Amino acid sequence: MLPLLLSVSCWPQDSASNIAEQTSPLPAQRIDPQLAESQALFEKGKVSDAEHSVRQYLGQHPRSADAHYLLGLILFKQVKPKDSLAEYTEGAKYRDPSAYDLEIVALNYVLLADYAHADEWLAKSLTLQPKNWEGWYYLGRTKYNENHFDEAVHAFQECLKLSPENVKAEDNLGLSYAGLGQIDDAMAAYKQAIAWQAQLLIKNPGPYLDLGTLLVEQNRDAEAISYLVHAAEIAPQDSKVRQVLGKAYEHQNQLAKAQAELEQAVALTPDDAALHFVLGKLYRKQGMIEKAKAEFDRSEALRGTRALPDTVR
Repeated sequence: MLPLLLSVSCWPQDSASNIAEQTSPLPAQRIDPQLAESQALFEKGKVSDAEHSVRQYLGQHPRSADAHYLLGLILFKQVKPKDSLAEYTEGAKYRDPSAYDLEIVALNYVLLADYAHADEWLAKSLTLQPKNWEGWYYLGRTKYNENHFDEAVHAFQECLKLSPENVKAEDNLGLSYAGLGQIDDAMAAYKQAIAWQAQLLIKNPGPYLDLGTLLVEQNRDAEAISYLVHAAEIAPQDSKVRQVLGKAYEHQNQLAKAQAELEQAVALTPDDAALHFVLGKLYRKQGMIEKAKAEFDRSEALRGTRALPDTVR
């Protein structure tokens, strides 16, 4: 039987909705024709209709493992991890889960920020299907979030063997090397990820941001700026890109540019207390005392909100 967990969070680099959206489609399988209609609705993106249909089916066939697993997948796509896990737990009473089922179970635990259980179920999934590059990618992300950087490196390397020139995997390999303090290896991985997408019309901003961030941390701000500007061109609505670019400009004493970037970052994530504080410090540095006070006050107010118990909010 599959265990349940109760805490809720999201995965760095991958929002909850992105994790749910970017998983592989449901593998082809032979199922009851009536249940197949529910699956067809799901595959057409009619998720609510699919849920209603499969629940009707379960009303008549409560011991159907296929139906419970399908409902679990539907609930996962709706970012309802606890409800999804309950269905996988029920389905496991009647049939052992497949490698795909175990991957979705693991990703539910990712959504719950329980990386230990995510690690466990991804490992079991990969035992059944060791050539699943996506499973290795998610295992790498899980290991990274557990601060098991050496194991993350291994997982991303396995992913890259199965999915060559995978930009996200190479970028995350760089993050894992950085976690180990292997700065040269990290930079090489980021640059490789950038090179692999040089000719692509749609680029992933991650390698540019991560390389730029690492360069800023190494006090190589002039080098960092070109990568961060490129990241901002790719993802103009990414608050993190704006924040790091603002930091690099500030280090270069280009305060007007730093201000513009940090103001955009705050506009994009207005409830980030730390970001308001950083902008306030930059205003104060430029003698903009009233603006600085407003940002400090806003930061303090947001931190006060964050300090309230969940039951009070």
